[in-house]
Amino acid sequence: MRNSLAVTAPPASGPPAEPAGGGPRRHRDDRRVAWLFLAPVLVGFAVFYLYPTVRGVWYSVTDYSLLNTPSYVGADNYAKLAGDAQFWKSLRITAYYVVVNIGTQTVLALGVAALMHRLTRSVVLRATLLLPWLVPNVTVGLLWMWLLDANLGFVNHLLSAVGVEPQGFLRSPDLALPSIALINTWAYTGYTALLLYAGMLQIPPHLYESAALDGAGELRMFRRITLPLLRPILALVLVVSLIGSFQIFDTVAVTDKVVPVGATRVIYYYIYQQAFTYFHMGYASAVAMALVLILGLLTAVQMWLLRASRSDLT
Repeated sequence: MRNSLAVTAPPASGPPAEPAGGGPRRHRDDRRVAWLFLAPVLVGFAVFYLYPTVRGVWYSVTDYSLLNTPSYVGADNYAKLAGDAQFWKSLRITAYYVVVNIGTQTVLALGVAALMHRLTRSVVLRATLLLPWLVPNVTVGLLWMWLLDANLGFVNHLLSAVGVEPQGFLRSPDLALPSIALINTWAYTGYTALLLYAGMLQIPPHLYESAALDGAGELRMFRRITLPLLRPILALVLVVSLIGSFQIFDTVAVTDKVVPVGATRVIYYYIYQQAFTYFHMGYASAVAMALVLILGLLTAVQMWLLRASRSDLT
């Protein structure tokens, strides 16, 4: 019986056949579509970031007080900045705040992330850790201002219950700034811990299994495996925390009425006072530009020291 299926010949080797039109095949150019999708982002960046930055640079070399038109004064604002004792004091206060805030926040977040990674991966626990970060900073400041009140605060009631004298946390020149730093540590530790926890999940489990077979304890595995492989994520967290700490404003503004004058005047609050209390817009812009340069330098040094672009994970 003859097979009714036709046998097809294999395709002949050689260059692919040209389209019926006879011309070369043309690929569709999607660049216009790509620019169309990028347009909203580019417009938003230009309106809300690029234009204010350029305008801020211009204001920093002018004498401007919101009540007069800006007049060009060259580098006078920067010369005044170099000799401004209040600026340098605000910078020192900010540096102290950054050290306390980032130090406590990073250590606590690393501990919480390591415990979650090695003991539990509960979704409920992760959601609970994120709750303080979701509360607005103004609300956080008001909440802790009441909790730390020397007369009615819950914290001082606890101290009195264990025989410790009540403390004026926000009214003391020595305790006000560390108290605000720890308030923000409470607010941001959970968010930082989740970022570090996400980085720990990328570490291959067999490394811990091999180390456990060799008799390594949890502390040694954390020091020899977790920390080295977590370096890129840790660098990202430290850079973001550094920039955010230098920009602290809300908590300081809320508690400013009860703290001693100048005890918590960080650099961002100093810029606000110069601009909207004394109406020195040009000088405030110069201080803001100086802050941008300081943050850029600190970020570059931090990335270099942590070797953020390289990972031990291969």
